[in-house]
Amino acid sequence: MRATSLILTLVLGLASAPLSYAADRPARPAAAPADEPGRGDQASPQTSERGEKARENKLGDSDVATAPIQEVQKVTHHVATVNGRAIPYSAIAGTVTIRDDDGKPTASMFYVAYVADHGPGESHRPLTFFYNGGPGSSSMWLHMGSFAPLRVHTDSPQATHPAPYTLAPNNESLLDKTDMVYMDAIGTGFSRPLGDSKGKDFWGVDQDVAAYTKAIVRFLTLHNRWNSPKFLFGESYGTPRSAALSYALAQSNVQLNGVVLLSSILNFNRRAPGMDRGFVDYIPSYAATAWYHNKLANKPADLPAFLAEVRAWASGPYSAALEKGDTIAPAEEDAVARQMSAYTGLSVKYIEEANLRVDLGRFRKELLRDEHRTTGRYDSRFEGIDADSAGESASFDPSDAGIDGVFAGMFHDYLINDLDYRTQLEYRPTYYAIGREWDFKHKAPGSNFPMPNADTALDLAAAMRENPHLKVLSLNGWYDMATPFFGTEYDISHMDLDPAVRGNVSFRYYPSGHMVYLNPEALKTMKADVAAFFDSATAQ
Repeated sequence: MRATSLILTLVLGLASAPLSYAADRPARPAAAPADEPGRGDQASPQTSERGEKARENKLGDSDVATAPIQEVQKVTHHVATVNGRAIPYSAIAGTVTIRDDDGKPTASMFYVAYVADHGPGESHRPLTFFYNGGPGSSSMWLHMGSFAPLRVHTDSPQATHPAPYTLAPNNESLLDKTDMVYMDAIGTGFSRPLGDSKGKDFWGVDQDVAAYTKAIVRFLTLHNRWNSPKFLFGESYGTPRSAALSYALAQSNVQLNGVVLLSSILNFNRRAPGMDRGFVDYIPSYAATAWYHNKLANKPADLPAFLAEVRAWASGPYSAALEKGDTIAPAEEDAVARQMSAYTGLSVKYIEEANLRVDLGRFRKELLRDEHRTTGRYDSRFEGIDADSAGESASFDPSDAGIDGVFAGMFHDYLINDLDYRTQLEYRPTYYAIGREWDFKHKAPGSNFPMPNADTALDLAAAMRENPHLKVLSLNGWYDMATPFFGTEYDISHMDLDPAVRGNVSFRYYPSGHMVYLNPEALKTMKADVAAFFDSATAQ
């Protein structure tokens, strides 16, 4: 989720709990007095010699878990079966070391790569780099849920049951089309700063892109993959990362074949407080959610056709009404509220009391209020139960809480039992301190000064102009309310692309949420779409 992160926690509203760096743990406190409340009634009559030594000794460097400076590769061998075809492959769990211009190591980035054994004529298989977003999310979600040789089973759109969980062969794996590398951003997973570097050195739009650029370049060199067709696959905040990376990598002489954007937000400027565009973007997603939960008076049979109608109304009469602000006539306001009610399932009275501007938190609470339920944010098919049914907004995201346990539990099990990867570091599925510290400023191509909120669609557009062969595939869930598909369409349609390259962009839509792969049937269709995209982008 994560996409699927903390901008998408702070800016898009995600939520979770922080973990702490092993290297930043505070010193152990001195022993508490024996009569301190809750610590026992009597003091130990005597401390052993061993205990005295332990109390006197201080922690040394060897006691602190740190990432390796020397690059690690733990290789295991497996066989995947995809569409009836057996594919022997190597799984490489390892690290690449990022260095500054003077050669000093600044960070260690953890990855897991899946490399198929090469047969005749397969010496230049495509290579795809995967990552989630946040900011502050590891690649665990894409890794365990989408196209790797194995994937977790969930009970989505219901909350998944407790352990034991199931990790099973993935017939929708992309291993038949590409080798894959799942990379964790600095501060997440096992990726950490090295030496004098601090996490904040990497926690920003441009800082993050610079780190990924160096890590990818290093990986290509380390594994001799410079002549492979190359792709990026980002989810959630991973999509603005991919957009900026497409240009940054080109400046490092890495020419991409394609970029896959799953559940996108590319332009953060349009989400600034006081801007109405965000309300427009959400109307089709509200309509899709109301359709799914049977809250429409006359439910259309054809969802895509219905949403095409809603898009036209949202960008037409609704947008025009919001533009008028306080000057809108009562008759027009009432007419817009009635049509919005018909599309979203909310009452006319509620919409008018919100001045036609129903934010996401309110919608998630209001749509199913009469059933004492809320809808999910990442995936609005999910339903949650709040302690207070009369509240203003949902108290948690059931589509987040419903899958966290199975993804984290199975990934930790997989690291040890399948990849045989062991370290004293704590694996951070998500590290939300990153989002709180994230620097959203971005210096776009050709600009003299950084913009305060990134619009990396500008970078992707520049990359496509300079590399007219670069193709882009946008993947979207109808029920994704973290990054609504209408907002993605807006961002990409405002890239000022020449008609000669505009045709390089394509869109696909699925009956699922932010993490499209939580719906197994949607994953099957998405696999076919991505496979066809790879074929198109690698055709000579």
